[in-house]
Amino acid sequence: MISFSIIKNTLIDAGLRIVTILEFGMKSANECAPFGDDSCPLPNMSAIYADTSNIDDPIILGYMNNQQEAQPGEKRLYSLMSDGTLSFYAWLRADGTMSLGGEGNNLVRFTPLQSGINAKDQLIQTELEKIATAIGSLGAVYVPGTIETNISASEITEIKCI
Repeated sequence: MISFSIIKNTLIDAGLRIVTILEFGMKSANECAPFGDDSCPLPNMSAIYADTSNIDDPIILGYMNNQQEAQPGEKRLYSLMSDGTLSFYAWLRADGTMSLGGEGNNLVRFTPLQSGINAKDQLIQTELEKIATAIGSLGAVYVPGTIETNISASEITEIKCI
């Protein structure tokens, strides 16, 4: 029998998530999910509970999703805060873009940005040397400092992009 149940709590035992539900009394069942997925439902979410051929091994097939926003061809992963409000999301859009937690800013390609900044630094350095030469020709002294912009602290090495 497959039925809807209410989540009461969860625990992990020997790498398996065990979900306690309320359905004609308290019951526990192992959660099954696609390979590589590891998520924990919040209390009071609705679960889909099913008996198996072994009466001692019921399972949770999944959960009712009341946060759906993805359009045809899209994939949206999200997390919730303990009160059920949206915490963070990664949204693969059908138009070939990805929203990561919002849409207010863009990720940048660090290597081309660093190259562009280095080229601009070199242009400024060359101009400062020309200024130093002109000032020197008037009898004064100007020694330009070295221009170097370091943006290495802004590089996110854990996330790669095209």
